[in-house]
Amino acid sequence: MTRTIELKTAVPGPKSREILARKERVVAGPLSVFLPVVIEEGRGATLTDVDGNTFLDFTGGVGCLNVGHSHPHVVEAAQEQLAKFSHTDFTIVPYEVYVALAERLIAAAPFRSRAKAAFFNAGTEAIENAIKFARSYTGRPAVIAFEGGFHGRTLLSLSLTSKTHPYKAGLGPFAPEIYRVPFPNEYRGPTADEALAALERALITQVAAETVAAIVIEPVQGEGGFVVAPKPFVEGVRRLCDEHGIVLVVDEVQTGFGRTGKFFAIEHYGIEPDLLTVAKSIAAGLPLSGVIGKAEIMDAPGDSAIGGTYVGNPVAQAAALAVLDVIEDESVCDRAAQLGETIRARMESWQERWPQIGDVRGLGAMLAIELVSDPATRQPDPDTATAVVETAAERGLLLLKSGIYANCIRVLAPLVLTDAELDEALGVWEDALDATLNP
Repeated sequence: MTRTIELKTAVPGPKSREILARKERVVAGPLSVFLPVVIEEGRGATLTDVDGNTFLDFTGGVGCLNVGHSHPHVVEAAQEQLAKFSHTDFTIVPYEVYVALAERLIAAAPFRSRAKAAFFNAGTEAIENAIKFARSYTGRPAVIAFEGGFHGRTLLSLSLTSKTHPYKAGLGPFAPEIYRVPFPNEYRGPTADEALAALERALITQVAAETVAAIVIEPVQGEGGFVVAPKPFVEGVRRLCDEHGIVLVVDEVQTGFGRTGKFFAIEHYGIEPDLLTVAKSIAAGLPLSGVIGKAEIMDAPGDSAIGGTYVGNPVAQAAALAVLDVIEDESVCDRAAQLGETIRARMESWQERWPQIGDVRGLGAMLAIELVSDPATRQPDPDTATAVVETAAERGLLLLKSGIYANCIRVLAPLVLTDAELDEALGVWEDALDATLNP
């Protein structure tokens, strides 16, 4: 069988090391790198570094590349738009590609009532503006988020994010009127019933329901370790929002665009959100995000209360329209479901072999393993997770950790990878587990 991975040097190679040394001299310290390879080219599910080493990529630009690196249709669309014009500011001189993308996404989104859309640059902006929409519509200040959630790194979104290190330590004070409640976790607890009861209790003990503008939820927590919200829990959250006039904001920044086997993960639950935030894979890595929501909520802020110089860039939006074509033409959602079945089966076989794999979880092709040092106590083992990732990188597979304890290893591979590439990648991952857990 022809292998995709080709390593011509040790990892990192000499050119990567030289560039990384230059980086240390001129790039701000907080911008550390997790994988010490400097990339020169990406195609599909592969990355080639400056030393000529070719890797299989299971990081997918942290979930931005569901249709793969440099998909020809996306590249062509972006190039064509760039040759026409690159920027005007839509609120000053509008352009059709903005309207066309809004139409396409509204048609794809799970709204039964009339919906509208607005576009921004990054997931954090989508969340910040979703809260603006919700507060304008309800006239209320408070927002409820969940433990383990990640919603961005600007002030309001960082206030919603539930991980002190490395994201929040020393960066406060944070935005007021943010309240946090437990998120269900079938492996570590609480149960769905317990988490829902905690939310109901919070509306009595922490904040009055009539002052809550929004509840923000990820159907699958991304940075939280790919923890899947149980359907009864999401249904219960929807019910509470309806009872109290609270806007339900569904954060699909990492789960959207086919990753879970549905176009949007919330489709697995059969409920209608009030607002839905998107980013990452919307434009195959170009900076673009958006909020899609019920028209009456999206129309609530005053004129010019929403916007920004670069929001809804036409080049990124042209790429996004091409991404939607690829998802439809190449049956990317179905492919994600197929990939997920194969990956989950392999992960479960690893779990039988190594009890240090405490949990296998996820939805569709959004899957993770959680590593523990003691299966009985379920003590998180971030050091072993790091060692597995480093060993895999040395052998040509790029992986990424997640989880509130940084002890999970997740799959965010491009959904266009071939069966042969998948088998090769899983083989390298298994070898890395073997080398780490059975030294």
